[in-house]
Amino acid sequence: MPFVKARRLVAVAAAALLAGSLAPAPPALAADPAYQVLVFSKTAGFRHDSIAVGTQAVRDLGAANNFTVTATEDAAAFTTTNLARFKAVVFLNTTGDVLDATQQSAFEAYVNGGGGFVGIHSAADTEYNWPWYGQLVGAWFASHPAIQQATVRVENRAHPATAHLPRSWTRTDEWYNYRTNPRSSARVLASLDEGSYSGGTMGDHPIAWCRTQSSGRAFYTGGGHTQASYSDAAFRAHLLGGIRYAAGWAKADCRPETGYTTLYDGSTTGWSQAGPGGFTNTDATLSSFGGLGTYWYSAKEFRSYSLKLDWRLAGDDNSGVHIGYPASSSPWSGTRDGYEIQLDATDVPERTTGAVYAIKAPDVAARDAALNPPGSWNTYEILVQGERVQVFLNGVRVNDFTNTDPARSLQQGYIGIQNHGTGDDVSFRNIRVKELTTGSVTVEGESYTSSSGVQIANHAPASGGRTLGYINNGDWAGYSQVSTAGRTGFSARISSGGAGGTIQIRSGSSTGTLLGSVTVPNTGGWETFQTVSTTLNGTGTGPLHLVFTGGSGSLFDVDTLTVSGG
Repeated sequence: MPFVKARRLVAVAAAALLAGSLAPAPPALAADPAYQVLVFSKTAGFRHDSIAVGTQAVRDLGAANNFTVTATEDAAAFTTTNLARFKAVVFLNTTGDVLDATQQSAFEAYVNGGGGFVGIHSAADTEYNWPWYGQLVGAWFASHPAIQQATVRVENRAHPATAHLPRSWTRTDEWYNYRTNPRSSARVLASLDEGSYSGGTMGDHPIAWCRTQSSGRAFYTGGGHTQASYSDAAFRAHLLGGIRYAAGWAKADCRPETGYTTLYDGSTTGWSQAGPGGFTNTDATLSSFGGLGTYWYSAKEFRSYSLKLDWRLAGDDNSGVHIGYPASSSPWSGTRDGYEIQLDATDVPERTTGAVYAIKAPDVAARDAALNPPGSWNTYEILVQGERVQVFLNGVRVNDFTNTDPARSLQQGYIGIQNHGTGDDVSFRNIRVKELTTGSVTVEGESYTSSSGVQIANHAPASGGRTLGYINNGDWAGYSQVSTAGRTGFSARISSGGAGGTIQIRSGSSTGTLLGSVTVPNTGGWETFQTVSTTLNGTGTGPLHLVFTGGSGSLFDVDTLTVSGG
């Protein structure tokens, strides 16, 4: 029999949450494998006097963190062969048009194929006539006031570029206003408090963010105008985290995020402890002690929702996140009457990180590729839609489970986090939830369970960076996890640089009852998405099937789809 690590048990006793204690420092992280970074600082407009010290700062970071820096202002470095040497390319205070068409094509292929991009400050004042670059950097420069001190609100304290920062970071720099707000296409890491300085014009004012671009990764920070920035230890760590993310060594969920309600970000109002032990509450971080216990959000039950939270294990530790937790003083209710999404990377598959504990193992290969090591922060999204649970680790889906036990229905219950026992050290940050519309189910287009002709396509602006693609006339896709029973509405987020066409919504099979159809237009490009919708006749009984019709060639892509009613 395979060895199964025993769960450490502690007798259940009354416990109280201890606030204000300092959590133990996380262990030092293992060094990244050796890699190379290209720093590019060509200017065709304003030239910053901080370029030289900025370049040296990146060299210093490389010497201390196992990467080698090549610095250049020669655009001839942008060839397919040369770029392949580098894990990340840093645009350090570039300005104006710095690459010709051939060089642009080489850089696009590099990033789309999995390369990393780091933009510093006036990287946003670069290449205004190159739409792909505007998408990559996230937003272009509009204006700036005088150099002055401002308060930076750190929104994401799990990303390696911002995990070390306090929630409120005061520093002096030249603060850009941008032509557009990147929040809808990137994960905002930090924003400016416009009330803390003069000259902000955006209201909601992102200043650092990350995003995916096809198979590549992009990080941008608006800081870095001044020479003093590059001797600031916190700013240097900010740059290092961005470089490590862009290079692919540090994982993060960089999907856009809006509409979430905070359950915990420093305040423990609404939370209750079941069982012994508990969590200290310091620096908007919950850190476990003792147990076996569950700290659960007792203020509200949740049914269909997206739950996100950031977590860190100190070492080989054990914890979990409870869903469908009944109102109870017993921590065992989380695994007996609800479900636990496990945290423990070294246990057997059905009890490891990403598992529905003792029920369903994660996709271990996908999990391993998405997981940051002990001492680093990770992000879970636990997506509950009806009785279906999908688990995303740092933006990558690692588990997909559907409950069939009526006694453990996920359409009732609370959420909670586990303090497993003495020696199991786990911390949580930024617990937030977005409730989904009752009666609607949304799934990724690429989550089909049967198909003909279609394939998965990579598109950075899509949810999760992928779509249902390569759709031709007569192709179809089936979704056994989505019932059409009683459904009266259908919508899909689509893109098309091709002929467009029609989506037929059918019940049971690709030739089953036609419930409705919707026209898909050409949206102007494969990276340009819009939503189409239609009513359904409500006569469905079986699993959802989509049939695609139209002219010749590739018709359109499907990002996400939603059925409502029923």
